Amino acid sequence: MLDTTNKVFSLSDPLPVLPVRNTVVFPNTASPLVVGRAKSIEAVRQAQRAGDLLLVVAQRDGDRNDPEPADLYQVGVVCLISKITQTQPSTFQLTANSLFRFRILSFSQTNGYLSARGEQLPDLATSNRGRVETIAFEVKKLGLKILSMLGIPGSENIVKLLTELDSPEKIADLCCSFLSRGVAQKQLWLEDRDLDSRLSCLLEELVAEKDKITLQNEIQARVMARASKEQRDHYLREQLRTINEELGDESSKDDFAKKIQECGISAEAEKVAKSELNRLVHVPRASPEYHVIRTYLEWLTSLPWTKTSAKNFTLNEARAVLDADHFGLEKVKTRIGQFLAVRKLRSDLRGPILCLLGPPGVGKTSLGKSIARALGREFVRASLGGVRDEAEIRGHRRTYIGALPGRIIQSLKRCGTADPVLLLDEIDKVGADFRGDPASALLEVLDPEQNHAFMDHYLDVPFDLSRVFFITTANTLDTIPGPLRDRLEVVEISGYSQTEKLEIAVRHILPRLLTDHGIQDKSLSLPRETIDAVIRDYTRESGVRHLSRQLAQVLRAAAEQLAGEAPPEKVEFTSDQLETILGPRRFFPEDLDEASRPGVVTGLAWTPVGGEILHIEVGRMEGKGGLTLTGQLGDVMKESAQIALSLLRSQWGAELPFRFEKTDLHIHFPAGAVPKDGPSAGAGLYLAIASLIENQPMDPKTAVTGEITLRGQVLPVGGIKEKVLAAHRAGVRTIILPKLNMGDLQEIPLEVREQLTFRFVREVRELIPLAGLQGKSGPRPLPPPPTGHLRPATQSEFVLTN
Repeated sequence: MLDTTNKVFSLSDPLPVLPVRNTVVFPNTASPLVVGRAKSIEAVRQAQRAGDLLLVVAQRDGDRNDPEPADLYQVGVVCLISKITQTQPSTFQLTANSLFRFRILSFSQTNGYLSARGEQLPDLATSNRGRVETIAFEVKKLGLKILSMLGIPGSENIVKLLTELDSPEKIADLCCSFLSRGVAQKQLWLEDRDLDSRLSCLLEELVAEKDKITLQNEIQARVMARASKEQRDHYLREQLRTINEELGDESSKDDFAKKIQECGISAEAEKVAKSELNRLVHVPRASPEYHVIRTYLEWLTSLPWTKTSAKNFTLNEARAVLDADHFGLEKVKTRIGQFLAVRKLRSDLRGPILCLLGPPGVGKTSLGKSIARALGREFVRASLGGVRDEAEIRGHRRTYIGALPGRIIQSLKRCGTADPVLLLDEIDKVGADFRGDPASALLEVLDPEQNHAFMDHYLDVPFDLSRVFFITTANTLDTIPGPLRDRLEVVEISGYSQTEKLEIAVRHILPRLLTDHGIQDKSLSLPRETIDAVIRDYTRESGVRHLSRQLAQVLRAAAEQLAGEAPPEKVEFTSDQLETILGPRRFFPEDLDEASRPGVVTGLAWTPVGGEILHIEVGRMEGKGGLTLTGQLGDVMKESAQIALSLLRSQWGAELPFRFEKTDLHIHFPAGAVPKDGPSAGAGLYLAIASLIENQPMDPKTAVTGEITLRGQVLPVGGIKEKVLAAHRAGVRTIILPKLNMGDLQEIPLEVREQLTFRFVREVRELIPLAGLQGKSGPRPLPPPPTGHLRPATQSEFVLTN
């Protein structure tokens, strides 16, 4: 005999394991078990050889025919086989008397069956035995009541056994065994060692079961009493079905049922669609609810749940497409090629989303189209500029007529495939107000860990977005929230040089405009010199959008002549005729001559639409040492101005031609309606004040950018390519840059670098000689760094001591 009292029981030899489906065996019960699997039969035979002891464990998934240790729960019941009967050649039925709970510590598989080692799992001791016995009495009473209400044949033995039981442990186990609950719930009761907790939970379940049975009995009584009414209702429903067929509603139901079967809808969505279809049949056509349900079913069945368009591609083909559609942008093409290479090796890549960052008109959207063409996928664009309502992304809830899915689902329906290249345009211009935060809604759309089950509020069923190739575009990253920006792989697209613009105009813009205006190539002569003059004299931008508009105006002038009463055979425009067509020249390189006066310096700035040049103007007047800053400057530029002034005063000292305490300085940045801020104006401010002090003008065709510190160092800045291209467009010939930005020149086109002279500085003492401002006064050398240590002189003052 085995000692089954409340002490830990261990076996030296492993116990054979019998996995059971869809049932949980409890201690202190006799359970009939059917054994038919080869491993199970071998386990029973081994148990007979080892004293009839068998460990019965429930399977997590009842559909597994050959369960592994991972498919079994960790707690089972040790049983003693009392009877075995062979019902078929390969099937046995055995009666197992369950003894005690058993926790499995390790599995092993030998001789064609599973075995396990472990320890007995006794109930925890309780300090309130009276409470346990009271709850057990209520459980016993409810269990007997339920058994009598069910009236199951053969339940008399259970009723008799339960009536004779007095042990709370045995009462709990017996009630758990006959109560109709799932395997997971019963396994929780089996693993619960706290008898008080197990009895309390069982009491609640028995109360709910009693109420359920009572309600079922009442319903059954009503059904039996209304059998004649059901026959009458059936006759009326048949009439209603005939009427619906005449009205066309039945055929509509059949059409939707066919679409649901053919559209490849997911299992969860199919369940919802069929439920809504059943509702549609019973809703009158005149009801607003009818049209809401019908529209919803049309959306569900028209979405591309499984339809794809991707094809195999080679990297050479993808590069050829990018080269054919875009001139230049070598760094961008290389980055996109690398991204596509990884996509080819890993089709289910879950990585960052591409974000094409650059000023307007540089070809971000057309790059997205080229990527789609290279991949052989459909291309669809969704503009997010100005979107402030979260429902524009996630969709509207079906609480009113006219509700629609969000832009993501609408875009997929429009393109008709589940794996398009979806361009989310102007993601940096998404706003937020009381209607929600669309940027936060985009997190689920763009996160590869979440978008495989994207939940649109209108559909209210998961839709897989993981196959969509998302590309976003932006002009600046500053307005994109941090969590959203963290999911983006930024690919910067800077502006074009004049040579690149000329090639883009000849290869791409002009052929498209000729087709749009209905002009044949042989009817118009537009020399490259003319196009170059349009670029130089009428455009000053990072992209080519304004250039396209100017060339379109030239073609309209040609179309006017070709469509006249006496059209010429060929229209030719030279650069001398541009003023007649486009008006006076807009931009002149000689504009920089206005800066040739003391206190004026040409600076460089970065903006979301490309680089710009700006003049820094400094004037002085009698006063009390004040500093005035105008031009709508931000805090960073105000601090840069103060640093530049303090640094100059510390360098010149008593050698200044005037006394600062009796002089007011006024620093102004023209174009005051445009806000300006950023850490790149310190070097320009330093030179502007120095030019005023020396009363010497700086070369207007020399531009400078860089930030300074109080120690006299020149710090590196960003946006070098955009700034250099802007300076080149404006006619600047020499550019002074921080020395640490020397490596950024590799991104600048070779033809631009060859036309410019670059000077690099590490400290501000190098700025004045390079700018040609070294005069009689000049800054004195910076003092050597102090030595010694600081000691506090007072609570608010420190002095340097040796």
